[in-house]
Amino acid sequence: MMNFNEEEMDETGGSDDLYEHYRFTADKGQGALRVDKYLMNLIEKATRNKIQKAAVAGNIHVNGVAVKSNYKVKGNDVVTVLFEHPPYEFLLVPENIPIDIVYEDEAVLVVNKPAGMVVHPGHGNYSGTLINALTYHFENLPNNPSTPLGAGPSNRPGLVHRIDKDTSGLLVVAKTEEAMTHLAKQFFDKTTEREYIALVWGNVEDDEGTIEGNIGRHPKNRLQNTVYENDEEEKGKPAVTHYKVLERLGYVTLVSCRLETGRTHQIRVHMKYIGHTLFNDERYGGEKILKGTTFSKYKQFVDNCFKVLPRQALHARTLGFVHPTTNEFMRFESPIPEDMEAGIEKWRNYSQHVIE
Repeated sequence: MMNFNEEEMDETGGSDDLYEHYRFTADKGQGALRVDKYLMNLIEKATRNKIQKAAVAGNIHVNGVAVKSNYKVKGNDVVTVLFEHPPYEFLLVPENIPIDIVYEDEAVLVVNKPAGMVVHPGHGNYSGTLINALTYHFENLPNNPSTPLGAGPSNRPGLVHRIDKDTSGLLVVAKTEEAMTHLAKQFFDKTTEREYIALVWGNVEDDEGTIEGNIGRHPKNRLQNTVYENDEEEKGKPAVTHYKVLERLGYVTLVSCRLETGRTHQIRVHMKYIGHTLFNDERYGGEKILKGTTFSKYKQFVDNCFKVLPRQALHARTLGFVHPTTNEFMRFESPIPEDMEAGIEKWRNYSQHVIE
């Protein structure tokens, strides 16, 4: 897991003014692997030369001790990368960006995030994010409290969970430290309600089912996660997704997915694992025609669907949690956005009038 914490190292760490930019904890079953290769698999756009230079500068630490690039990472090792300047993520700049606020009180805020908006700055997205917008929103509230958003040591103001850039839907944000703690425990205890709507390739055979499988970083593609099973079950983290078919549309299926856990890309990885990659999910191969005929007219039809729905077909529709102050269970729903609805409707018409 990556952290963006400011951290001053003592003399045992080699420098007094270093800031933690990345932190990863190796899986229990991690085989011995050079730390430079290990970090290349985890940090986007990182080159081996850049990582080796960081090691030479004493900026790569394992369990709090600076290591060389040939150090072999083992299970449960804590690997951190430190630099002399604060990470961009630490420098949150308020931006006046419109946000769709579904609910707000003194403790929490529920927002409906559009597709295309990054939740938190990072990986080249240092502006235009939901957090930039929320920072501005809280600074400009009447009777603004002195510490809005409960900016804790992780410097991820109010974030209890996240959804991907090109996924739309509901997020809850804590406005106080107390709310942050209360909500974080609910997510940890798996007592929240989270339902997503997804359009996936292929005809999902069972009307409903449960997908289980540890999710971890893909060993060959650093931008993807994957499912580990059987003899590799110690790798990754446990993940459980419950799905239910809502509508069969020929070469694609509309499904409801309820999360029991909340791993990165969980639905995208789990649905691909059972052979039903999300429609137009470019990172996992869903932007290709995975099911259907070879007719040129069909290809043209799918290309038109991609244009109407130019992102993975995934929407966080339902969010439920216990309010941290009133202890009342609250449930919110967000309608399927126009781009996804348009894509579904095109497939609906195609399945009714073209597929026998």
